[in-house]
Amino acid sequence: METQNLRKAGLKVTHPRMRILEILEASDGKHMTAEDIYRHLLQHEDDIGLATVYRVLTQFEAAGLVAKHNFESGQAVFELERGKHHDHMVDVESGKVIEFVDEEIERLQREIAEKHGYHLEDHSLVLYVRPKKKK
Repeated sequence: METQNLRKAGLKVTHPRMRILEILEASDGKHMTAEDIYRHLLQHEDDIGLATVYRVLTQFEAAGLVAKHNFESGQAVFELERGKHHDHMVDVESGKVIEFVDEEIERLQREIAEKHGYHLEDHSLVLYVRPKKKK
């Protein structure tokens, strides 16, 4: 599957690209930093440097294989681009990223754009949240 994705994106199949794609596919939707991926490679004794990880992620982003997010933590995180739109909530205490889809929010955004004379092409919504204090 990974080989096909790389070729379809116009990228040569190389060991670093294959390993990084495998790690992202195995992450079960978890948003990973380049450093997370690099640590995983080190733990599995893959001889792939951090600079290579960054370069491959940049190539994957340009090819549409991954989505890059820059949440307020300042650190870029990556997830596989699965083609299905979703929004994000970021827990400001733990840094945990929660994905969600809400049709009412989607509808409201389209209506707002229309009201201002525009057609909504795309959007990114990030909610920064904090756990409720238990009473």
